[in-house]
Amino acid sequence: MSLATLLILLALWMQGALTLALLFVLGRRRVPLVMEKKIAVRDIALDKSPWPETARKASNAVDNQFQLPVLFAIGIGIALYLGAGWPEAVLAWAFVASRIVHAAIHVTSNHVYRRFFAYAFGFLVLIALWITILVRLVLAFQTV
Repeated sequence: MSLATLLILLALWMQGALTLALLFVLGRRRVPLVMEKKIAVRDIALDKSPWPETARKASNAVDNQFQLPVLFAIGIGIALYLGAGWPEAVLAWAFVASRIVHAAIHVTSNHVYRRFFAYAFGFLVLIALWITILVRLVLAFQTV
C-alpha cells in the first residue's frame, strides 16, 4: 500500500471517528436530560424543538455528517479503485479538516458565517475531489 493510499484511508477513518465523536457528544447532552426527567420522551419522539439549544446543536452537527461526508466516502472508494494518489490524499485531508472545523463551530459558538465558510470550503474541496475522479476515469477509458 502506498503512503498516499494510507493517508487517504486515514482521512476516511478520521471522518468516521468525527461522526462517532459527535454521536458521543449528542448522547452526553441528551441522555442526562431524559434520565433526570427534564425532557419527557413523548415530547421528543417526533420533534427536536423540546431539546435545549446545546442538544440541538449537537444533533444538527450529527445530521450534517450524513450529507457531504457521504459523497466524500463514495468518492474516496471510487478514487482508491482507480488508483488514487497524492492529489486525492491532499483533498481528503482538506475535506476532513473542513468537517472538523465545521463540527467544532456547530457544537460550540454556532457562528453561522464561520460555519458556512467551513462548509463552503469543504464543498469546494469535494468538487475538486470529484473532478479528480473524473479525470482518472477519462484517463482509464483512454487505456482501454
